Amino acid sequence: MDLVPLMKDAGGEHHQHAQNQAKVHQHEPARHDTHRHDRHGSAGLSDRPQEPSAHQHDKHAGHHTHDFLKRFWISLVITLPILALSHMIQEWAGFNLSFHGDQYVLFALGTLIYLYGGMPFLKGMTGEIKANAIGMMTLVAVAISVAYFYSVAVVFGLPGMDFFWELATLIVIMLLGHWLEMRSQMAASKALQSLVALLPNEVTVEKNGEATRIQLSELANHDIVIIKPGDKIPADGEVIEGLSYVNESMLTGESVPVKKELKSKVIAGSINGDGALKIDATGVGKDSYLNKVINLVQDAQAAKSNTQNLADKVAKWLTFVALGVGAGTFIYWLSTGSDLAFALERMVTVMVTACPHALGVAIPLVVAISTTLSATNGLLIRNRTAFETTRKLTTVIFDKTGTLTEGSHAVKRIIVSDENYTEDELIQYAAAVQQNSEHHIAKGTIRLLKERKLPLLKSEDFRYMQGIGVKGTVNQKEVVAAGPNYFVENKLEKPVVPSEIDQDAETVSYVWIDGKVAGILTFADSIREGSLEAVQALNGMGIKSFLLTGDNEKIAASVSKSLGMAGFLANVLPHNKQEKVREYQEKGEIVAMTGDGVNDAPALAQADVGIAVGSGTDVAAETADIILVNSDPRDVVKLIDFGRRTYRKMIQNLGWAVGYNIVAIPLAAGIFYPKFVLSPAAGAVLMSVSTIVVALNATLLKLDKK
Repeated sequence: MDLVPLMKDAGGEHHQHAQNQAKVHQHEPARHDTHRHDRHGSAGLSDRPQEPSAHQHDKHAGHHTHDFLKRFWISLVITLPILALSHMIQEWAGFNLSFHGDQYVLFALGTLIYLYGGMPFLKGMTGEIKANAIGMMTLVAVAISVAYFYSVAVVFGLPGMDFFWELATLIVIMLLGHWLEMRSQMAASKALQSLVALLPNEVTVEKNGEATRIQLSELANHDIVIIKPGDKIPADGEVIEGLSYVNESMLTGESVPVKKELKSKVIAGSINGDGALKIDATGVGKDSYLNKVINLVQDAQAAKSNTQNLADKVAKWLTFVALGVGAGTFIYWLSTGSDLAFALERMVTVMVTACPHALGVAIPLVVAISTTLSATNGLLIRNRTAFETTRKLTTVIFDKTGTLTEGSHAVKRIIVSDENYTEDELIQYAAAVQQNSEHHIAKGTIRLLKERKLPLLKSEDFRYMQGIGVKGTVNQKEVVAAGPNYFVENKLEKPVVPSEIDQDAETVSYVWIDGKVAGILTFADSIREGSLEAVQALNGMGIKSFLLTGDNEKIAASVSKSLGMAGFLANVLPHNKQEKVREYQEKGEIVAMTGDGVNDAPALAQADVGIAVGSGTDVAAETADIILVNSDPRDVVKLIDFGRRTYRKMIQNLGWAVGYNIVAIPLAAGIFYPKFVLSPAAGAVLMSVSTIVVALNATLLKLDKK
């Protein structure tokens, strides 16, 4: 997949983000070390070769899907005359076809199909042995080699009947099975290619007041892009002109077109509706959300989960069992008086039947399908093991603001306590000192300032006090805008809150000017749509939900009670959130932490499953195992349900693959002889059928969009 057009570097800004991400990652527990690298700073798929390590040998290395299909058809053509010349087939079909030297023709055709059709398996065996990863390719190679060399010996004088027809049919069926497997595994790659296809080839940009068409690869950050009705949006950006509704369903799973107006964020790959837009491109190429989705999906598919590792171990031991049972079967029948041909036939049948082909595809297919399906529905899985852990969750801790509530924090009351200042002046001082903050309260204050059309005063010596507030110098006055934690931190007596303030529903922010409380601003938040439904669904699953917030106890209790949660944790500073998560873990709980970004990073890292909730364009700033693109708490329920169903599919496939071998190996060894004998060809057919069943079962996995 060529993603070169996506890879244009944004320069120093992106590099600085990579450094910031690295700093955050340094504080994460060891369990994240293997997957929490700065994947957002990497080049892209075209620059990231996926060569397996010694412990992750790819049995299909060096081969393509069309190569297996081509070998299958050519081998099938060679197999037809081999079947016609084989005496056993002639006996079964009731005809006779023989001529002088026919055994040498069989030898030539058998050699051709062994070398051409069997080459992928012979190479695969060599690779597995070199990588110390003995597996199914070794088993197939041993089986066809035993059949071939025994048949050659028969042609040149060894008493017995040749196995060329079984060799040929085995190779043909195995080639077909591997082609089916590789074609199924390509489904995820095709899905990623469809994501890349969302981008247009050409872009209209505004330069010097004129519209100019350029190639996508020439687009740079902060170019002004003109998006016409029906156009694909080429880069992440911010609307600077126009109004339209944009279809983001392929990226976020949001089925309803989203309204985009001045200062709205747009995502590369989404499709514009009927209106025209102008955007300031802020995420071009590898900085785009679309490319991060592709990288996250690829990383998740490359990473092995606990269930995958279990499947690899089972496959390896099943191979040793097959080789051991095959050798034991040969020795048993030979020692009990059976002729060499029969003993060899039983050994070959055991090896063919026991080939853990279905086991090899059982988990990877489910992983590929679930990862891609979740990504195209707004659930980005960065850590496969954590995703599997969702099925065992007993507790989900929600950060309040921006997760369960809207986080808009509109100013509700303005109470002036110092007669030297008016309401407008109080707002101006608060807004001035908060203008460099990204906190929801700061945004609410700035919004009110603009609504009243008041000038924004200059602020100096800005200082952010984590979990407390902000301070700075405005008009040569020391100004502090902070919540109740400021009094606790500085061991000051907290003033009496006016009775008209409903502390159950309002957040209180004190404005200090030159060491004196000049007034109070209160902010009201509203519960996000879907929060009640999400908590009720978790209760129905037997999962406890808790609220975690820096707000006071009354506000926390009000929100927790209205949602029917199991409890709440109030007045928690950001650096203490990690400790709260650990306390639940020490009680034996399996904990998921759901938060909205950087402030929650330590808690997200501490949790068994860290879930970040935030808009798609902010995905690079999140440090979590799983990212929910839409800020919808119901997606947490969707994620847990999908994790449970994904795990069930994995276990179903493992059960089928291993169960098939438990039944088939004794039959292949001849346990019911002479009443029933499983031939090598029949064993190969059953093996291929089991693989197809596993593949079909994996494709039945669906993500409920309700």
